[in-house]
Amino acid sequence: MNLLKISWANLKDKPLSSFLSGLLMTLGITIISLLLLLNKQLDEQFSKNVKGIDMVLGAKGSPLQLILSSIYQIDAPTGNIPLEEAERLTRNPMIKTAIPLSMGDNYRSFRIVGTNRKYVDHYGATVGQGKLFQNDLEVTIGARVADVTGLKPGDTFSGSHGLDEEGEAHADTRYKVVGVFSPSNTVIDQLILTPLSSVWAIHEHHEEGEAHEGEAGEEHHDEEHHEGEEHAEAGEAREITSMLIQFRNPLGMMIARGINNNSKLQAALPSIEINRLFSLLGVGVDTLRGLAVAIMIISGISVFVSLYNSLKERRYEMALMLSMGAGRTQLFGMLLLEGLVLSLIGFVLGMLLSRIGLLLFSMRAEQEFHYSLSTMGILPEEWGVLGVAILIGVLAAALPALGIYRMNISRTLAEE
Repeated sequence: MNLLKISWANLKDKPLSSFLSGLLMTLGITIISLLLLLNKQLDEQFSKNVKGIDMVLGAKGSPLQLILSSIYQIDAPTGNIPLEEAERLTRNPMIKTAIPLSMGDNYRSFRIVGTNRKYVDHYGATVGQGKLFQNDLEVTIGARVADVTGLKPGDTFSGSHGLDEEGEAHADTRYKVVGVFSPSNTVIDQLILTPLSSVWAIHEHHEEGEAHEGEAGEEHHDEEHHEGEEHAEAGEAREITSMLIQFRNPLGMMIARGINNNSKLQAALPSIEINRLFSLLGVGVDTLRGLAVAIMIISGISVFVSLYNSLKERRYEMALMLSMGAGRTQLFGMLLLEGLVLSLIGFVLGMLLSRIGLLLFSMRAEQEFHYSLSTMGILPEEWGVLGVAILIGVLAAALPALGIYRMNISRTLAEE
């Protein structure tokens, strides 16, 4: 305990060099810890939401964009596709389930998604209040939607056109909240779900309203509009945004190539696109991780230089302590403790700063995409970071501390 007090006093005696060494160690540990936390959180979110979805069918365009917009709801859709053609392509014995999605509106930036019960069952979501949507313009909202907007069963609201909160509101038609999902930590938490027919009804009404506003009173225009209504009543082609597909077995992946080559639609495989995304992100992550390790090594060099200079300055003090009965091993241990203390301080502060960084990142993700990242305890990998930090600190302290064993007590005292 006395050695620890002396080590701490020595660190305080040279605050600038101690601060620099501790700061570098803290910075390196913070970066590595934050990368580990983000990697785990993002991996959990990506894995949980993509589970059981083997293919996404949608409009031609970027396959990654199709995956992000249809599964994770964090990008704009690539366009709409005819429901009839999508259903025809999914009438394949290799396809187990096909879940239609229709997007295009939002309420306070939360997406309104037309779908069916299969989508809810796929994510294992349960209704905590009220009931599941059944009829046109009925919605069941995610837990996060309810928390942010304050909506509850029985409330009504008007959606806005597009996925931007600033979109034109469908003021003449209102959705009715009939239920609220229990928190599931999946994409459903941030969605407003309604039957497909609701989305079609809303946009048909919107298009009819625009037609009425554009009337100039000409008789031939009225006739054309009347013909358009008759066409709609006859049952014009319905469109959806995408379809989430699950195969019966891995051989179903062969379907994707046939769809991409022989149809106007696009089939994207999440397993391929997400791996490609992570490989692209991995370059930046590996670079940051390498930078963090370099910073920790520089911190070790700083500790080495600091203790080496300190040992030179305190040679007389050390020789005096040895002459009064202190053991060389004790003094060696005292210097090791200085490196150890700096490592432990760097680890504790690094853990704290990484959690603050995760909180700030989570706030940004909630604001932009409505995803929230949960706080967590120390990861198993972070204990490994602690071990590396201690190793760097102790080695950096041990190299100059070995000079204790080569010190000539009488010569050092005589020189002073």
